[in-house]
Amino acid sequence: MQLRQLGTSDLEVTPIILGTWAIGGWWWGGSDDDRAIEAINAALDAGINCIDTAPMYGFGHSEKVVGEAIRGRRDFTVYRNLKRDSIRWECEQSLERLGVDHIDLYQCHWPDATTPLSETMEALTGLLDEGVIGAIGVSNFSAEMIEECLQYGPVHTSQPKFSLLTREHLDGVIAYCHEHDIASIVYSSMEQGILTGKVTLDREYEEGDKRPDKNPWFRPRNLKRALAVLEETAQPIADRHNATLAQVALAWTIAEPGITCALAGARNAEQARENAGAMELELSEQERAEILAAFESLGEAE
Repeated sequence: MQLRQLGTSDLEVTPIILGTWAIGGWWWGGSDDDRAIEAINAALDAGINCIDTAPMYGFGHSEKVVGEAIRGRRDFTVYRNLKRDSIRWECEQSLERLGVDHIDLYQCHWPDATTPLSETMEALTGLLDEGVIGAIGVSNFSAEMIEECLQYGPVHTSQPKFSLLTREHLDGVIAYCHEHDIASIVYSSMEQGILTGKVTLDREYEEGDKRPDKNPWFRPRNLKRALAVLEETAQPIADRHNATLAQVALAWTIAEPGITCALAGARNAEQARENAGAMELELSEQERAEILAAFESLGEAE
């Protein structure tokens, strides 16, 4: 199984990381814990060695589910969150919910405009020096913010949003991190399910599913355009490789220069195994160029 180093840290991870936002339930219209645990175990069985979780994913519920699933077979877990005066408290709470005594990579979930980055980095480097965490990461930080963080300590990873439909960070923070040996772990790499081709125009969403309201690509006119590109360009390539659309989207993403890993969520074991299969899919440069050109033709969501 191929592994990729996370920046200048000692951590090595698979190109596909299991994301656990959806299994927390909140935002995604609920979740089934038993199927979520099956998904986590299936991902680990398929070779994925890294799990991303956070207290905001179901307000702690995702961490509890992950903790139950990895008990006795833990490799390492990616965690991400930032609160002004409670970084240490949040870390302790996550350790308890996960049932572990060490977090390998601890990432700030969102920038906090009310907190100086020097204060944030002081807290993080303190946890690093104590051995409570193994590496420091940031999520949704700009290149300028990361540059300021580096004045106070190491930054091993950055986690921006990136997919074939949302590529604005490629020439910004992703390029900056590539230049400075900081790993880029991208999230929403399947655009919250759209790039799987399974989110159709007649899709009915469960109560509590916020994707149609929050993500403009879920608007019917935008979704129709995205599905057309998937059918006309991505599907023939998927068929050629006996792969799924999700695997094509993930394989394209992890082959992009500057991107270290891609988060891929799964609600059940079948989806987890499907996502892991993307690590074995190699697209040609011509295929990658055809896919990119097709999605570039869409422009931005209207």
